[in-house]
Order: sequence, then C-alpha cells, then structure tokens
Amino acid sequence: MKFIGLLSDTHSYYHPKLEIFFKDVDEIWHAGDIGDEQTFEQLKKFKPTRAVYGNIDGSALRQQLKANELFFCEDVKVMITHIGGYPSHYQTGIKKMLIDEKINLFVCGHSHILKVMHDKQLNVLHMNPGAAGIQGFHQFITLIRFKINGKNIEDLEIFEATRKL
Repeated sequence: MKFIGLLSDTHSYYHPKLEIFFKDVDEIWHAGDIGDEQTFEQLKKFKPTRAVYGNIDGSALRQQLKANELFFCEDVKVMITHIGGYPSHYQTGIKKMLIDEKINLFVCGHSHILKVMHDKQLNVLHMNPGAAGIQGFHQFITLIRFKINGKNIEDLEIFEATRKL
C-alpha cells in the first residue's frame, strides 16, 4: 500500500500546513506549475516527490521534469500531466494516450478547480487537486491525499483552506 499526497499549481507558494496534511504520506505527486526550483526542492526535502512541469514553469524546472509522467503505483497505471482537461473535455491527444496506455488514474492540474471523477467510458479515475498556491482566481487552497492498495484507490481526503485575497 502507498499513501499519496497530491497537489498542483503551487506557483512558488509552500503552504504552512502542507507538511501537517502530508505528514504520513509515502510520496508527493505534483501536477505542474510548481513555480520555482526552491518550492520543488522544499517538497523533495520533505518527501519523495514526482512532478511534471506546467505552463508557468521556467527552463530550470523543464530541464529536470517531463510534461507527462507514466508509471505504476502498486497495480494502478498512473498518468500525470499539467494541462489535461477532464472526462468529456480532454485536451487534444489526452484521450488517445489514456486509451493507448491503458491508464487507471489520470492526474492533472491547471484549472485550479478540485475535481475527482470517474470516466465511465474509459474506466479511468480523474483527479485534479485544484490549486495549492495563492495566485489565480480560486478562493480555496486544496490538497488531496489517498491510498493505493493493489488496484484500489481508497481513503481519499481533501485539505481546504480559504485563500486570503
């Protein structure tokens, strides 16, 4: 079993309660728009971290990270990207990748809107953790944590804090 902490769109902001909410996770997944190398290094220092770069990330992060990550966690095939859309509204090429790669869990960011939904047509669970930073239009800072146990994704919990505008 793996305990995962999921976030996106930090935009160079490291929320003071992130380490409390992610205290017991085995690893952190970041779905892009990290913002700067310092934020990425802080995450990696705290917990093992997988990440993709987002549209605001500069060349230093783009040299270290990929646009898409494909991997297995337990028996779940995962794809992480930054701009991916959501069921029935995927970005160009994403649906084909989900089908071709036989993805079970699709994670993306970018929208700053927390969404967890099942794509019944593709039998894929979609997660967007919303935004963990303070830049953007969102009113709440959100993080997700969950467990992957074999083929099961379970015990999903959400952290939500009001963003000070």
